[in-house]
Amino acid sequence: MKKNDVSPILVNIGFGNVVASSKVVAIVTPGSAPIKRMREESKKEGKLVDATQGRRTRSIIITDSNHIILSALQAETIAQRFLGKGPVGEEE
Repeated sequence: MKKNDVSPILVNIGFGNVVASSKVVAIVTPGSAPIKRMREESKKEGKLVDATQGRRTRSIIITDSNHIILSALQAETIAQRFLGKGPVGEEE
């Protein structure tokens, strides 16, 4: 990447789906009641993005625009990818 390049850094969240790292506020596990409520509210508002490809939701990504993205990858796996320590391709 060039010194003054402002293009977003994209992080693979599973099955070829990517998110702009600059837009992510948090990566959480889907088990707690407050997260479940947040998920339902975002579904009602039309701000829920399901990137699980029909698999079980293992992490929820919260963006700065209050969009909720569901991923089938563990939160720890996605966090490692944000830090540049994990695979970035189609390794699923």
